[in-house]
Amino acid sequence: QVQLVESGGGSVEAGGSLRLSCAASELSLAKYRMAWFRQAPGREREAVSRISRSGTTFYSDSVKGRFTISRDGAKNTVYLQMNSLKPEDTAMYYCAAGDAPATFTTWSREAMYVYWGQGTQVTVSS
Repeated sequence: QVQLVESGGGSVEAGGSLRLSCAASELSLAKYRMAWFRQAPGREREAVSRISRSGTTFYSDSVKGRFTISRDGAKNTVYLQMNSLKPEDTAMYYCAAGDAPATFTTWSREAMYVYWGQGTQVTVSS
């Protein structure tokens, strides 16, 4: 059974850092476009970042310059390094894997992803 498992969430003060990890079983992440989404209470889930199979990255405007997505093929893991965290970054963070071709405008659509993790909570206090 394919599973994506996120870890690394927690509670930090504004300005702090966290590194989220997304590990997979029964799935080679190198074959997929990987993305991180987040969902804050009362809000829709939004795309945060993605990394293509070739390693090309993209970020939403709200996290650009603060977050870095990367992948480690040997560990079959994708990371999201989050620096200079703000209270508005508080959310449940999900990783997702997709294999359909995506464009600049479609990569952020949930329907483009086949596998999802259960999420890890990030709470940033002011």
